[in-house]
Amino acid sequence: MNGTQSGDYVICSNCHKVLRKFGQTNDVVTLVNRLVEEYSTSGRLDNITQVMSLHPQYLESFLRTQFYMLRMDGPLPYHYRHYIAIMAAARHQCVYLINMHVDEFLNTGGSSEWLNGLEYVPQRLKNLNEINKLLAHRPWLITKDHIQKLVKTGENNWSLAELVHAVVLLAHYHALASFVFGSGINPERESEPLNGLHLVTKNKFCICDLANDNSIENIGLMSNITESTDNESEIEVLMERMKKLQEEREEEEASQEEMATRFEKEKKESLLVVSGAFDDDVVSMSNASRYIEDPGFGYKDFARRGEEHLPTFRAHDYSWEDHGFSLVNRLYSDIGHLLDDKFRMVYNLTYNTMATHEDVDTTMLRRALFNYVHCMFGIRYDDYDYGEVNQLLERSLKVYIKTVTCYPERATKRMYDGYWRQFKHSEKVHVNMLLMEARMQAELLYALRAITRHLT
Repeated sequence: MNGTQSGDYVICSNCHKVLRKFGQTNDVVTLVNRLVEEYSTSGRLDNITQVMSLHPQYLESFLRTQFYMLRMDGPLPYHYRHYIAIMAAARHQCVYLINMHVDEFLNTGGSSEWLNGLEYVPQRLKNLNEINKLLAHRPWLITKDHIQKLVKTGENNWSLAELVHAVVLLAHYHALASFVFGSGINPERESEPLNGLHLVTKNKFCICDLANDNSIENIGLMSNITESTDNESEIEVLMERMKKLQEEREEEEASQEEMATRFEKEKKESLLVVSGAFDDDVVSMSNASRYIEDPGFGYKDFARRGEEHLPTFRAHDYSWEDHGFSLVNRLYSDIGHLLDDKFRMVYNLTYNTMATHEDVDTTMLRRALFNYVHCMFGIRYDDYDYGEVNQLLERSLKVYIKTVTCYPERATKRMYDGYWRQFKHSEKVHVNMLLMEARMQAELLYALRAITRHLT
């Protein structure tokens, strides 16, 4: 879609709506169009970009980071990068991402024979299977031994720089699979070229609708949200809890011992956040299986009962800000800055609204979402009161979070519809972006800590 500008207005050449030149509407129309031209070699505006364009500032950071990982100078050959993306997406049977990168793999000189399965790829790529599996499902099991096996001397070894590049790609595409399934994103259908730009659309979708938070279901997002008296009271209850928690925090701060106890309680309670979808292990027989080994290996709760106790990952001892950022940036130049910008962007992103309410400070809610994901992965922040999680995240939302983060291929429309029924689509997309980035950061923390231990 291109737009013509006149004075304070932009005219969308796709639907011919007249849009104001300033504000979120214009952000979506002009920024997304520029980003597609700048970052896409095909000129395609895919459905992921369309959904993320509800939040243009985040979208720019996301596309810049992904473009750098895939297309700028780096330790790995270009066709390796796309094959690693395929391997990562296959852990969650995300055919959408697999197909996207099959095309990119071939376009960057990859051998079509490799697409027959892992037995056709070089041994050094096969050697990534173990860390791919662990990162995707149980990253807390990664140790320095896994790193040492990959970088040990030999013809199939990985340099540390190459391995960091691979780990960043794996974590990125595991997390992006969560976003794809959580948002119900469908495969695209080709449209006719429009002024040289291929808009990949369904059901006469237009970005102008996204800008106004309308018709997003046309690109697969799962719900038509309806308002009701019950939904209104749900919002009021949530806002009242946020206000009460803030007042209690100002009056009296919990002790370190009490906060540690609340973390352990929340970690154990996450065991109970299940649905019927989790009763049986499901192994797909789809073509995605050819790109992975041990397809039955999946997420198991960090605090699983009856298993050997695993030590909590204390962010105080190894954090992204103080440790992970500098290591990844040293071994893979500049990626740390791009990732840090993306993490900060989604964490701090706010329009100070909740559903129909304005001038709302949502900091507490965003932090609860991010930290709950890390809690499920055994990561604890000493300065965070995990009692807030139970107060702010009701059960249906926790089921959705756990599914999208840990079993994204099992996400359903019912789960999406089941929480925050009055919230806008853009707000639920923001939730999915928070879950995606929290998951990616958790995977990176475990992998980078293992690399640090290998180096020391």
